[in-house]
Amino acid sequence: MQRHYHVPCPSFETIIADLAGLPAGVEILVAETDTIVGFAIFSTIYPGPGLRGGFFLKELFVSEASRGSGAGRLLMQALARTALERGHGRVDWTADRENQRLLTFYDSLGGIRQSEKQFFRLTGEALAYLAKAGD
Repeated sequence: MQRHYHVPCPSFETIIADLAGLPAGVEILVAETDTIVGFAIFSTIYPGPGLRGGFFLKELFVSEASRGSGAGRLLMQALARTALERGHGRVDWTADRENQRLLTFYDSLGGIRQSEKQFFRLTGEALAYLAKAGD
């Protein structure tokens, strides 16, 4: 995934330590054959419509070699099944507006694009500035 997004990859030891220390509520579904071909990272969110919980999908990743194999669909099906088994009413996620292949994939799952929401992110200097605003 790090190579896909063109960002540095931490050492294997750091990855293992970070996975062992995931915060409560963060879960990972893994698609694997003889190797990991993809994963979905998600958290429970509450409340949703009707005061029911739901999932927020933070990351769906399928390796380049496995795209188009059905691994992404299987991960999303497993996520939907898990949501229903836990009594949740929805799964939310974001997607890159410029990635038409990805948008077509999510459309094929029955995902409904939500035009009334806008995704925001605080990072870097803006994050530090806001954190210090009340000091």
